[in-house]
Amino acid sequence: MTDATPLLELRGVRAAYDRIDVLFGVDLVVGQGSVVALLGPNGAGKTTLLRLCAGLLPLRSGEAEVLGVDLGRDRRSVRRRVGLVGHETSCYDDLTVRENARFAARAAGRTEDAADRALERVGLGGLTDVAHGRLSQGQRRRLSLAIALARDPALLLLDEPHAGLDDEGRAALDGVLADAPAAGLTVLLASHEVDRTRPLVTREVRLVAGRVVPDGSAVGQ
Repeated sequence: MTDATPLLELRGVRAAYDRIDVLFGVDLVVGQGSVVALLGPNGAGKTTLLRLCAGLLPLRSGEAEVLGVDLGRDRRSVRRRVGLVGHETSCYDDLTVRENARFAARAAGRTEDAADRALERVGLGGLTDVAHGRLSQGQRRRLSLAIALARDPALLLLDEPHAGLDDEGRAALDGVLADAPAAGLTVLLASHEVDRTRPLVTREVRLVAGRVVPDGSAVGQ
């Protein structure tokens, strides 16, 4: 369930992507079990913010603490505890769905059973022996979500997660988001599909030109 304990705290964060400054003094606090939607136009900094929280981008200035880790001092140790679903799958085309999921789970210190359960959860149980290179774009997106879930992350980061998914995939993703607060899973997602995500999130945060603007609100308040 949602907890007031901060799991993610950003204070005056500045960061760059491809050597271009993108975030300019972002302040954000996310409590455990929250499902927070990052809204804003293209180029607002949503993807950069997600990659920063995943420990994949360096902090230029400010303070950032994720899962108790100071990202200014140590970005690597947070990576095993975070699941990131971005635009690319980072899977191997010649490996099957099952092989890709199990490989990723083992790399994160999880069991093969965790990978198999995650595949069932996203509706890929019938495609486990199909090579990644033969999957549709929507199926690849579902596999990325399964791999993130198999890591049993404390923080799930999703970049436009509904994009490219078919109805079955969207329903599976919606189920993950709906179950997150009760499971104590914290989710930070970037989305343009406001009408789709609004019923599933506990809070909305708007980014404009690399800054959080004050019209973000707690859903239902």
